Amino acid sequence: MEKVDMYLEPVRAFLVQIGVFLPRLALAVVVLIAGWLAAKVVTFAVVKGLRAINFNVLTERAGMDAFLREGGVRSDTTDIFGLLVYWLVIFAALVIAFNGLGLTYITDLFGQVVLFVPKVIVALVILAFGTYFASFVGGTVGTYCRSVGIQDAALLGKIAQYAIVVFVVLIALDQVNVGGAIIRQSFLIILGGVVLALALAFGIGGQHWAAELLERWWPRRSPKDEP
Repeated sequence: MEKVDMYLEPVRAFLVQIGVFLPRLALAVVVLIAGWLAAKVVTFAVVKGLRAINFNVLTERAGMDAFLREGGVRSDTTDIFGLLVYWLVIFAALVIAFNGLGLTYITDLFGQVVLFVPKVIVALVILAFGTYFASFVGGTVGTYCRSVGIQDAALLGKIAQYAIVVFVVLIALDQVNVGGAIIRQSFLIILGGVVLALALAFGIGGQHWAAELLERWWPRRSPKDEP
């Protein structure tokens, strides 16, 4: 009898573990189903809310939706926001489910993803408003230059727009911790090189060209033009 009990002891232990694990597994399945339903509802609410406040109009005017279409993406920026929110809720549900099962390693992995997705959302918001602001500033600069009679007004407007876009992209990349200090230092080095090259061109080899360019942009009045 003792031998039989000795042989049955591992079976009893296995059955006890199954009895403890099955309720946890059932709870994890319920959490995943609830998370999936919540993700659907939250995504629908977010997309509808963004379109209600005309966020899609802002991204269209900022050029983000056109950029996505050129890349072969059929969804617009608002739909991408909804997709990010969807997966944020799904990953949060996975963290809760695996944490209930005691799978801490998987929980840590999905926890890092849950912390990363909001950074991507914030970066997209920065890009949306930043590129829209860049487009507004570029148009304003171009209009002002045309109104005061400066030639190459469109070029100056584009330069102002792209300068702001580059700055906004750097902020967005820094938000998601991509590149970090390397990108900022590289940008500063390139900017310093461009400024130095322009300074040398204006100061040494391009004096006549610079004078002609400045005269074309800001023509001096002749004595006859003065009242």
